[in-house]
Amino acid sequence: MSQKFRLFRACVLFVSLVFTTSLRAQEKNPDDKTLRVFIFAGQSNMVGSDSKAADIVKFPPFAGLDEPQKKVKFSYSIGREEMNNSNGWVDLQPVDNVVGPELSFARKVSQEIKAPIAIIKCASGGTTLGADWNPDEPSGFSLYPLTLKLIQSSLAELDKKRIPYRIEGFMWHQGENDMFDEKFKANYGANLQNFLTKWRLDLKTPNLKFYIGELCTKSVWGMDNRDNMYAIRAGQKFVTTSDKLAEYIPTSHDAMEIGGGAGLHYHYGTLGQLEHGENYADAYLRTIGINTTVARPFKVRPFPQGAPVKLFILAGHRNMEGERAFTGDLSKLKGYESLANDNQKIAYKYNIGGGFKVSNGWEPLGPAGFYGTFGPELSFGATLQSKPPGNIAIAKFTHSGSQMNDWTPEGTEAKDRNLYPQFIAFIKESIKELEGKGQKVELAGIFYHVGENDMAMGGYRNQAAKWLQSTVAKSREDLSLPGLKWFVSQQPPTDQEGLNKIDVTSNIAALATDDPNFIHIKAFDLPKQDAELVITTAGIVKLGEVIARSYLEHK
Repeated sequence: MSQKFRLFRACVLFVSLVFTTSLRAQEKNPDDKTLRVFIFAGQSNMVGSDSKAADIVKFPPFAGLDEPQKKVKFSYSIGREEMNNSNGWVDLQPVDNVVGPELSFARKVSQEIKAPIAIIKCASGGTTLGADWNPDEPSGFSLYPLTLKLIQSSLAELDKKRIPYRIEGFMWHQGENDMFDEKFKANYGANLQNFLTKWRLDLKTPNLKFYIGELCTKSVWGMDNRDNMYAIRAGQKFVTTSDKLAEYIPTSHDAMEIGGGAGLHYHYGTLGQLEHGENYADAYLRTIGINTTVARPFKVRPFPQGAPVKLFILAGHRNMEGERAFTGDLSKLKGYESLANDNQKIAYKYNIGGGFKVSNGWEPLGPAGFYGTFGPELSFGATLQSKPPGNIAIAKFTHSGSQMNDWTPEGTEAKDRNLYPQFIAFIKESIKELEGKGQKVELAGIFYHVGENDMAMGGYRNQAAKWLQSTVAKSREDLSLPGLKWFVSQQPPTDQEGLNKIDVTSNIAALATDDPNFIHIKAFDLPKQDAELVITTAGIVKLGEVIARSYLEHK
């Protein structure tokens, strides 16, 4: 290799490293005095629509975020016809009792870095990138020029006070309304690419990092506008794969507000917004080289070499993830306080939130959900352990932003949510890993909690049993286990006049009548939950016990 070629290759490598890791390099040599400015922009799910600051107290991991964060500067213009304006910098706090993602973002980032931070936010519900946010031909609410003016005036105030700053990142959550205009939908990727380019030019920040929030598929629109939502996500992913300084931020695992009637909603609401903000915080912190993931290794090997192990597969949606079951609430449940501790005798592996959080191999069974949450696996494992079933391993695969048709072998038009291949691969991988450690593995069964959202929309409720049967049959074929047991738990379906004519409980029970290895578990006596669809802490603990006892009765 010639000396000239070596020099050329070194130069190329150097330029690439400087371009893609500038923020990381800054963090290794931190400037703790310079104010870091973050921009938040988008439509209603960036505004914080249908959230309530007074509800923050219900969610232990986010306690205190209803109070001002006096060390964080905040400048904003939020709303539609009559916008709420800060008219300069104020302390970060809820605006008009509304919870936005900036609250939890700021607290988490401030806990991890010493430098001061500031948030500039402009958001307006029901707006489009094709018109309102169009940087070339803004129309409607003309939000691009409005946001640019807000940013410039906010930065000018910092200049006037001689406060050193740098623009650190741009958080964007928008796209739902573009899907209703065929032209806007088809061109969302190109429009978003142009949007990012114009911001970098107008703010004179060529290396500005963008964090593009996923449109939450757990919403009503994630069900009745599957193809439209998929088109917008495809446009977002096109940009974030082609632009090295744009990152796609998954959010479909975040909580969704519970609406009236059947319970489905369009907005994250209070809990979802707080989780939404942490998504951006974690992504930004990774950008600068800070990983907030806590390792949970075994202290000692859980099983003797060569010993048989029963493997239990847990799968499902919102309640199998444990959307509203908080570890912090276990201390209030008499007799269940110990579930908050790791169980070193049970091996646990997980892929939850559609891959949002994945275990590092096998860990001790313990609270490992996002945002201080847990699922029925804790009480499930404890209940099994109280009897003599032998060595226990639990592998959990969930996607709370999915519906039951996403789990079918056929999948749907929303191709990025076709979970069946991943699910089967996860099971095979779990078996292979245990066998690779010298264990003799018995697949004890698949424990699936039916989709809660599916019970709340007629078309889905009507097809639920058919979709489930398809998944069960194909899984037995692909795992070469024709007698594989499926334990299918079901909470009381949504009680609504228009839906009650579809007897989904009888439809699922019929599958059990025809299939001796299909066990239908009616979990109809769970503790009262706060709202439709989602089971809270006490209910999730009870659900784990119910499905474990069903196994013990049928093993």
